[in-house]
Amino acid sequence: MTGSIADIAISAMIVLGASFALIGSWGLVRLPSLMERLHGPTKATTLGLGGMLTGSILYFHLTGGAWSLHELLISLFLFITAPISANMIAKVHLHHLRVNPDDDGLDPTGPAGLPPAPSGTSAWATYEAPGRTSTAATSEI
Repeated sequence: MTGSIADIAISAMIVLGASFALIGSWGLVRLPSLMERLHGPTKATTLGLGGMLTGSILYFHLTGGAWSLHELLISLFLFITAPISANMIAKVHLHHLRVNPDDDGLDPTGPAGLPPAPSGTSAWATYEAPGRTSTAATSEI
């Protein structure tokens, strides 16, 4: 690539990545409920950091002629851990709502509303709430 095309490609990736990171961070701050706030950092911000890391990879390859393994490892780690941690946070939140349905102080209800009640005897994506007579329900922590 010529110098000007390489500079445009690098700049475009960094600006695009920064825009996604800004939108994801804004969503994290502005969305009302925990389940809605998860989308900011797990989707838009992760995509934004991936774009900025791609711009960094392009910069070091096109200007220095060497591939940088650091950015690839950071991107891989980020794209693996972000969905897993978001899934764990969502499961804990749904389990907390299932066990403590009257706890309104934890999370204001957003436009999406409360999660639907699970059908059947088991809860969706959470552990089943302990019964009133089980040892887990009666033990002191």
